[in-house]
Amino acid sequence: MSLQNYPNQFRRHLQQGQTLIGCWSALAHHISTEVLGLAGFDWLLLDGEHAPNDVTTFIPQLMALKGSHSAAVVRAPSNEPIILKRLLDIGFYNFLIPFVESEEDAIRAVASTRYPPAGIRGVSVSHRGNLYGTVPDYFATINDNITVLVQIESQQGVDNLDAIVAVEGVDGIFVGPGDLSAALGYLGQPNHPEVQKVIRHIFDRAKLQGKPSGILAPVDADARRYLEWGATFVAVGSDLSVLRSATQALCDRFKK
Repeated sequence: MSLQNYPNQFRRHLQQGQTLIGCWSALAHHISTEVLGLAGFDWLLLDGEHAPNDVTTFIPQLMALKGSHSAAVVRAPSNEPIILKRLLDIGFYNFLIPFVESEEDAIRAVASTRYPPAGIRGVSVSHRGNLYGTVPDYFATINDNITVLVQIESQQGVDNLDAIVAVEGVDGIFVGPGDLSAALGYLGQPNHPEVQKVIRHIFDRAKLQGKPSGILAPVDADARRYLEWGATFVAVGSDLSVLRSATQALCDRFKK
């Protein structure tokens, strides 16, 4: 038996600076996630922070993606070792950690995803992540197959950006445009010039240290601009927004 996407090709492609186009999955259901997995995105973000997901809904979604080309990335609800341990044990390899504001936050995120002595991940001999103990080299290799992406979404995170990016084991920086714009005093205005200036600054600083950067950008013009600015992993939409806009358009065509 072997693990899907193991060794972790998503992490390797990310480190190589490849352009990776993704999509947000917020509907928290295995069927909608399975449909997304057929589209051909490089990665799918399964949201545990702003969507009604937990380990019991994540497992069927991971099962639904077994035959998909798309790498599953999970956004944890918080930067907590116990939460991250549970997500690791159910089979996630790629993590987006929200609200990282300091070097210490980044170090904790990385340590939570690594077995000792490199980290503090708790050891279970048999779990879904190692196919219930049937992967013989799992303990020897898994630390090198975990992706940690940290989300910058506050002024403090921006101020500490260089130190965060430099943490060993941080594979990339992700901009949270909604929270970042709010933190900068422009709630609901991610396209405000001052917010855009900071976003570009984040991309530039990450690139200077050789780390890829990404963002959620459901508007085409925004996504293309961020790609031009050097972002390499960009989520260009979400299942929720696609369903909402498409069903509204369908209704409007017949009712108007």
